[in-house]
Amino acid sequence: MKLSSYLDPRFIFVNLSAETKEDAIRQIIEKTAEEDEAFSQQKPQIETLVLEREQSISTAMGKGLAIPHARVAGYDDVIVAIGILAREIPCELASKEQGTLKMLFLIVAQQTKNQLILQLMAAIIKLTENRELFDAICREHDADTIYSEIKKARIQLKAGITAEDIMNPTTVPARLDNTLGEIVRRLVVEGLVGLPVVDEQNQLVGEITERELIQFGLPKYASVMKNLSFMTSSEPFENYFQHEHSVTVKELYRANPITIDRNASIMEISFIMVNQGNTRLYVVDQGRYLGMIVRSDIIRKVLHI
Repeated sequence: MKLSSYLDPRFIFVNLSAETKEDAIRQIIEKTAEEDEAFSQQKPQIETLVLEREQSISTAMGKGLAIPHARVAGYDDVIVAIGILAREIPCELASKEQGTLKMLFLIVAQQTKNQLILQLMAAIIKLTENRELFDAICREHDADTIYSEIKKARIQLKAGITAEDIMNPTTVPARLDNTLGEIVRRLVVEGLVGLPVVDEQNQLVGEITERELIQFGLPKYASVMKNLSFMTSSEPFENYFQHEHSVTVKELYRANPITIDRNASIMEISFIMVNQGNTRLYVVDQGRYLGMIVRSDIIRKVLHI
């Protein structure tokens, strides 16, 4: 089924004069309630659920797009409403970084429709991949024209959620010539435990994690000892501090990380993480790095709908 099948020009609102993302969401909810009786009857509950979800984790995806949503008990319809802001406004992204917002898609569905919400979100994100179309919609002032443009784009809903729908494509991979100091700084600032490593052609060659960094700091003989409790006064990371700006990723990275295809299902991803104990998976397309999935992505993007 196409994304346009869930749209209605009545629920496309342009020139919203909001100052914040939350104000924009309230305006879309208010205008949708004016057009739909069933929605209006549950408006207080819908607004509460949508804003609570937004407060928990921002649904701003970057590139000017946000997808506020809620599953509502007793609501027997699926509403997809669009709001176009009169001007871009600043907002916090799901990644906790600062970004801007120009277009919102509000999704409200029955409590059991989590799979459909995920499919709709994946289809909506596809719009941002066609920047010419996305920017044209943001400039448009006529709801019927916006509906027509999205319909012509023929964006299909997937049968299921795949790796490329939940991966984080914004994690910049490490390069073979990065120094250990640069990697440590990134892990701390970005709150990561590991990074993919790519070559000059963006082919995934391995990963560099906290384990390799800590292991490098230990004395060479530590690997053959069963217990180092007798060492109470030595400096364990002297080797690291002496070489943090000279030793590179190429000398330490771990080859053959666990990879998955961009079309791998959420079931396959979950199985690998649970049964093989992996906390990170790298998404590739013919060996080319596309993005990374960590276990918290499943919690945030699938379970926390």
